[in-house]
Amino acid sequence: MRQSKQIPRGYFSIGVENISKPMNLGNLIRSAHAFGANSVFTISPHKRVIENKDKINKSDTSKSVNHLPYYEWEKIEDMSIPRSCKIIGVEITEDAEDLQNFVHPLQAIYILGPEKGSLSKETLTRTDHVVRIPTRFSLNVAIAGAIVMYDRIKTLGIKTR
Repeated sequence: MRQSKQIPRGYFSIGVENISKPMNLGNLIRSAHAFGANSVFTISPHKRVIENKDKINKSDTSKSVNHLPYYEWEKIEDMSIPRSCKIIGVEITEDAEDLQNFVHPLQAIYILGPEKGSLSKETLTRTDHVVRIPTRFSLNVAIAGAIVMYDRIKTLGIKTR
């Protein structure tokens, strides 16, 4: 008799604090859709992002906003976090764990830092873990998000199809 391997499922959401470029958000949303995210979000997005939804849609060629819930919160305290879900900050800090050593929780919310900035102290205080992508300098926020999501599905053995 053939034994079936249990494939972990879980769920995750990914978002950015203080994002300022609509095209970056559109690219992140498209990647999140492709990697099987359950939702995307922003915390305290720049006015430029809020006022230029057309630019978000322009860079999201898969029209992910029609298939993936998008949440917009003013501050981290406003977020509704599911029970047992872990908050993972993605940031370059002294005590951050390198992504290649990180064990992704099955239920996770990933929060990326903004372009030209860092996660706020309030957000870092709320995180259960902080991970960093081991690069010589920071990456584009949409690229960083895609790397984190790829690492998640690869290390957990999650199928996206």
